[in-house]
Amino acid sequence: MPKINVPLRPTDPKEATFEQLKQRIHSKLVDKLDLSKVSELEGEVLRREIRLVVEHLCDSENALLNRAERERLVNEVLDETFGLGPLEMLLKDPTISDILINGPKNVYCERRGRMEKTNVTFRDNDHLMQIIDRIISKVGRRVDETCPMVDARMLDGSRFNAIIPPLALDGPAVSIRRFGTNPLKLEDLLNFKAFTPEMVMLLEGAIKARLNIIISGGTGSGKTTLLNTLSSFIPNSERIITIEDAAELQLQQDHVVRLETRPPNIEGKGAITATDLVRNALRMRPERIIIGECRGAEALDMLQAMNTGHEGSMTTIHANSPRDAIARLETMIMMAGFELPLKAMRTQIASAVDLIVQAARLQGGARKITYITEVVGMEQDTVVMQDIYRYEKLGVDENGRAYGRFVATGIRPTFMPRLEAAGVRLPASAFRERVMMED
Repeated sequence: MPKINVPLRPTDPKEATFEQLKQRIHSKLVDKLDLSKVSELEGEVLRREIRLVVEHLCDSENALLNRAERERLVNEVLDETFGLGPLEMLLKDPTISDILINGPKNVYCERRGRMEKTNVTFRDNDHLMQIIDRIISKVGRRVDETCPMVDARMLDGSRFNAIIPPLALDGPAVSIRRFGTNPLKLEDLLNFKAFTPEMVMLLEGAIKARLNIIISGGTGSGKTTLLNTLSSFIPNSERIITIEDAAELQLQQDHVVRLETRPPNIEGKGAITATDLVRNALRMRPERIIIGECRGAEALDMLQAMNTGHEGSMTTIHANSPRDAIARLETMIMMAGFELPLKAMRTQIASAVDLIVQAARLQGGARKITYITEVVGMEQDTVVMQDIYRYEKLGVDENGRAYGRFVATGIRPTFMPRLEAAGVRLPASAFRERVMMED
């Protein structure tokens, strides 16, 4: 993979002169463009025409630039005009999974599980705000002093979050979670040893048999990627409705309806919540409902949907273990404003949820499925659960990466008759107690 060169720090006098030259050429380009003619051109044709104009402007500046500097100047002016400015070079690097911006002069990225500071900078807060506005305006979102936080999706499917002054004290703070145009597939996750073939067989069978599945995990543990991957097992003939705050799921089926929540307008009105969308989705004849993330009162409506004929639904929640996931669901049901008895809540959860898949990001950046846990039912006031597969962490190697092993607990799931009724046959050896794979 060729390494992408990043510019020198702007504290270098030569770099400061380069920035000034770039700003002058960009300003001249804006003055020179005939917007009425620009709107008639498309894509690559427009970029090619503008490149010729920029090259002519470079010649008129009489700047002493070598060929590499001239090419970099032209590309950066084009990125500033059509793209996302300094972010473009990071977004073109497929090895980067996260981009974190702490004000205009501090830009970090996560590459192959390690956080590192880049030399990419923005001129000032206004320059960074221009790039933020350029991103969110394409998806109908806004950010200003009255609404200083925004959560959106980028055109390539990446998740975008920004918070600006006065809430962010050192300038706008931006977080970009990369998903990319080529999301990870099942084979990729198997190659990365995120899970074992036996675990995949069980999950594929569970989805085809229409079990209700919750994917649980912490921030950055790969919940959305896993949800995307598992959704590929849903038959192409089924009608799927997805509900998200910022649309990130990239389902491959034909019959998919994608819904997205809406924040309030400048008057504080017009908000459409996930709860509203779940209730509306129930009237749209869904065969499966997929909620990108349950984080509030919509959890109760989701559980009721699972209990009333919408089997095979999936969602993700933030929790550190399968048992914590149950506790989180209880908390979210309380957020709906209903004072249900604890036993009634747990009965609802135990009846609705069949399987909890726990994802985790280990030390060093590796992402694993650490538990596949069946929700068996209720025993007095307690939700009974049993681990079918789990990942045991054994230590950390000399490179600071955690290592461990996947084990089968020897427990055969009680939902096996449902899998067999759906035509899914799993060998008995898939559940035999043993170590299945080691890192």
